[in-house]
Amino acid sequence: MVGTNLKAETMKLMDERTNTETEMDVIIQRLCQPGGPGLSGNLVDSEGFPRTDIDIPTVRGDRRRLAELRNDHKILTEKIDQNIQVLHSARLASTPSVKDSDAAAGLGVQGSAVNIGSSSSPGNYSVTAATSAAMDIDVVFSRPFAVIDEITEASPAAEDGLQLGDQVVRFGNVQSGENLLQRLAAEAQSNQGCAVTMTVLRQGAMTNVQVTPRVWQGRGLLGCNFRIL
Repeated sequence: MVGTNLKAETMKLMDERTNTETEMDVIIQRLCQPGGPGLSGNLVDSEGFPRTDIDIPTVRGDRRRLAELRNDHKILTEKIDQNIQVLHSARLASTPSVKDSDAAAGLGVQGSAVNIGSSSSPGNYSVTAATSAAMDIDVVFSRPFAVIDEITEASPAAEDGLQLGDQVVRFGNVQSGENLLQRLAAEAQSNQGCAVTMTVLRQGAMTNVQVTPRVWQGRGLLGCNFRIL
């Protein structure tokens, strides 16, 4: 039952991360509304006096809470990654070779898989549960949420190795949820000048690309367009 318990724990962590993302979205929308201070805008005017058009204590509280949520999101994502690696390891360990299958049961690969899945042995049951959990989690965890349908020449996206048609599974702390375009922009802004890991599905294979959002001669910090799926 180890695999089943680990799957349940991972799904719970995913739910917690979704709730964290929802709260982050609310704060980002509040800070980035028209006339708002944004995620890092000045709280004083051009003469150095506190701005009178915003509630400075509230803005500071929102920014502090957003920083806490981002840290929580990072910790949750790391725990989810660790659990998924364990589940994947269990799945690989449970995959029999053709030789072992034939020797054990005199069956082909397909027959052997049915035999293992229906075994009453506690050890085999645990491995099978872990395998099922890994496959279920993998579907949720690796689902692309956007595709890159435009990349400007000489942009950070082009120079850092992104390609047209890359399906985005993860960009920094952004993986799924609501208000994705706004969260992608906020993630790029908050990581300006720092490398961000982007996981993409490229020609059927998962690939990690290190992208550094930065100012360049064109628009935005990346110079590419995300089309939400």
